Order: sequence, then structure tokens, then C-alpha cells
Amino acid sequence: MTLVFPDRRLFLGSATLTAASFVAPGLFAAELLKTPRQTEGPFYPDKLPLDTDNDLLIITDRLTPAVGTITHLSGRVLDLKGKPVRNALVEIWQCDNNGAYLHSGSSNASKRDKNFQGYGRFLTSSTGEYYFRTIRPVPYPGRTPHIHFKISLKGKEVLTTQMYIKGHPNNLKDRIFTSAGKEGMVALSAEFTPLKGSKIGEQQARWDIILGVTPEA
Repeated sequence: MTLVFPDRRLFLGSATLTAASFVAPGLFAAELLKTPRQTEGPFYPDKLPLDTDNDLLIITDRLTPAVGTITHLSGRVLDLKGKPVRNALVEIWQCDNNGAYLHSGSSNASKRDKNFQGYGRFLTSSTGEYYFRTIRPVPYPGRTPHIHFKISLKGKEVLTTQMYIKGHPNNLKDRIFTSAGKEGMVALSAEFTPLKGSKIGEQQARWDIILGVTPEA
């Protein structure tokens, strides 16, 4: 499929930065808190789908969309000084609405939603922006809802982490989430809110990613 690019109004309507990346104007000389690393986990796709664009709801030319709460996920990739990182490859993967991953080892692979792409990627713009249309993550046994992220620069992986729903009741029961510590848990959390004007219950989430490396020119 052709990459889906976000409507400018979506970014304007959800431009709140995460607590980890908020810095008052003029204070970018101070380093930001880098996004903590998290385990890749066992379910990075062992075979990538043919469709790897940033719309995880529709696969190629299928007419049936994935099951789940439609979510517009956006944010920026920044360096420690708050400078946008251009041409960063952002990969995401997550389980479907039934808790199944796009992986042969997923315990309930037989229940996998065949219309959910399960994986997507996006190359950041000059402003460091990324965008995905996906579903709101759901819990499965042993894990609170989350979305996996991997960031690469010039073909080299620089960060693997996970993003969580701010305030979800299962968060503090999840040992991977709590292993990040108090500040880290804040940095890994994003607020999911209703998308203004949506008549089908869509949500939006915005999460900035702070890299611990400065890209080479």
C-alpha cells in the first residue's frame, strides 16, 4: 500500500509533548531525558509481511479492516538537545485485538486477525515526525497493553523500546514496564484520547522518542 501521511490538523490537535520531552522554549541547551530501552521481546515478526507501510488497519488491497479501536499514533524523534532527527526509520509491532502477534511462536496464533498488519514502518520527516494508523493496544496474559518500537539510523539500530497507555490499571503489574523506574515509566507512557470530530470512536496518541545518540551530519 501507499504510505498514509497524517492530516496536518491531527498534529495540531495533538501537539502535547510527553512529560519526558517537555522543555520550555529556549532551554534546549539542557539535555532531555532519553527514552529508556526495553526488551525487544520474542515477537518481532519472524517473517515480515509484504505490506509494511504505516497503516496497520488495511493490508494491501483487502476491503476488510482490522478489528480494534482505530488509533492515530504520532510523535517526533529527537536527539538529547531536542533537535528533530530526520530519516530515522521507526518500526512498530504489536499484538492484534485478540492478543496474537504476527509471529509463528505467538501462543494463540490460530486466533490472529488476518486483516491486521501487525507491523509497520515510517521514515521521519525533516521535523522528526512519524505517524501510524493502528489499533489501541490490548492486554494479554502477563502483559499490560503496549506497542513495540525500534529506531534505526543509516541502517543501524539505535533504540528498541515499548510504549504504554498512560494510567492503564495493568501497568504497575507489568514487570517490564516497572523495570524502567519512576522517571522511565513516565517517559514510556502516552495518553490515549478521543479524536475530536470522529464519529466512529477513533483515538489519538502522541509520543516523542528521545534518542541517546546525536545523528551524524
